[in-house]
Amino acid sequence: MIAVLGETTSTPYFIYRLRDAMLSDATGRRILRDRPRITSSSVSPARLRNLPDGSLGRAYADWLDREGVTADSREGVKYIDDEECAYVMQRYRESHDLLHALTGLPTVFEGEVALKAFEFANTLLPMTGLSTLAAVRLKPAERVRFRTTYLPWALRNGLASKELINVYWEEQLERNVADVRADLGIEQPADLRETRSRLRALKRQKQQEEQEKRKAQ
Repeated sequence: MIAVLGETTSTPYFIYRLRDAMLSDATGRRILRDRPRITSSSVSPARLRNLPDGSLGRAYADWLDREGVTADSREGVKYIDDEECAYVMQRYRESHDLLHALTGLPTVFEGEVALKAFEFANTLLPMTGLSTLAAVRLKPAERVRFRTTYLPWALRNGLASKELINVYWEEQLERNVADVRADLGIEQPADLRETRSRLRALKRQKQQEEQEKRKAQ
């Protein structure tokens, strides 16, 4: 359903804007000419796992393993008639998980909403903006964190960074992930996974202290 929404809301204007952004960029034109795909057959998971720690490819492989997904998880484009624009949408879709690896944002609901806000600021695809509205479903503490930390990060970096549809990701995999972020003009967001883990630990500690107090009474 989300994939269908992404395709139907991107036409007639937004997907053409993204295609034109590629046509106006030397690397974007090369991507349109080569039409590379980000799949398990074209980007070998075994090769990625053997790349050095700190490389984008290794971070991508580690992220796929940790989240239990593969590079083949993205659906094919069905509802965009223009062949070139259909490829642009497919390219965006297959690059999404690389953005998780690049930013470190996990696939928990909170992380997905933050990444969609970043993608909207960078691509202007309506589906990404609509997905950001799901922030209303976040828990109260998560909504505060989104409003004060991750939404400002997403808008600032999505607008300021290079148009990511023009990144030839396959040529970046062996590079240090921090260097790739720096070249693209992307600040790494606060570690959401670590933040959530720390807050859970504090909550457990507080519960244990309360239980001990009740026992002592």
